Amino acid sequence: MEDYGITGAGVDLEITVDVPPERLWDLITAVPRIGEWSPECEEGAWIGSDAPAVREGQRFQGRNRREGRVWTVTCVITEVDRPRTFAWVVLDRDENPDRPSSRWRYELQPGDSPGQTLVRHSFVHGPGQSGLREMIQGNPEIASVILDVRMGELRKHMTETLDAMTRQ
Repeated sequence: MEDYGITGAGVDLEITVDVPPERLWDLITAVPRIGEWSPECEEGAWIGSDAPAVREGQRFQGRNRREGRVWTVTCVITEVDRPRTFAWVVLDRDENPDRPSSRWRYELQPGDSPGQTLVRHSFVHGPGQSGLREMIQGNPEIASVILDVRMGELRKHMTETLDAMTRQ
């Protein structure tokens, strides 16, 4: 089946925020609070525990809403290095972490001034099934437009989430 450039499509943000890395780490890894900041992910919840230690292999769910559509995803943490790196994959229906729907990552490092953090935040669409893939497969004649629009939305939402998070 044609991929239409979906696998590997992504967004990379780099921004300096006026929050120390340790504090930003605590916010980024506060999965149950994501709905306070994200324009798309309304709710997050740890699977198997209300307040687990953030560790590789830990799972959580996210409930998303976009354009009247609501869906829940299961995520698996793939990298933890407090307060530097937090990464996870979003599983598709097959729940194979080696073929995820997407990969998300935060990299934090001290900024140029005290109390600042340089944030690198990324999204990469994986080979797994997703709503984006389904939409493009159903409308292949406008695949590049759909992909460009969605990457733009993700960039906007990622930026808005970080902005809201750092106002805490």
